[in-house]
Amino acid sequence: MSSSARGTGLARHAPLMLSILRLVAGLIFLEHGTQKLFGFPASDHMPDSFTLAWFAGILETAGGLLVALGLFTRPAAFIISGEMAFAYFMAHFPRGFFPALNGGDAAILYCFIFLYLVFAGPGPVSIDAALRRKPVY
Repeated sequence: MSSSARGTGLARHAPLMLSILRLVAGLIFLEHGTQKLFGFPASDHMPDSFTLAWFAGILETAGGLLVALGLFTRPAAFIISGEMAFAYFMAHFPRGFFPALNGGDAAILYCFIFLYLVFAGPGPVSIDAALRRKPVY
């Protein structure tokens, strides 16, 4: 894309879409955490306290909320990206090589979406962006 084409067409909406991607990924990830910790939305299994899955639920709830809000986005996204890489290699990869067959495709997608957010930041519609803005007065 030439420099004169930036800011025109679909590319001008990229910053807003980054914020929307962050919000949606954070909310869905948060849902996985609340399912583990609180059984909401309805879940047939909640892990015992202080197990690996319980700690994952804490990371998913806190990290998902921070990412959804766009607060401390980069460090939160870094931590939960690592959690998803860990989850993939601990829970999915031993079941087979192909993510579509071992059930790990969502973990891989979360890992790389959150890794992208580490580098791209939260986008313009976020608490992080609001805190960076200087007062008008």
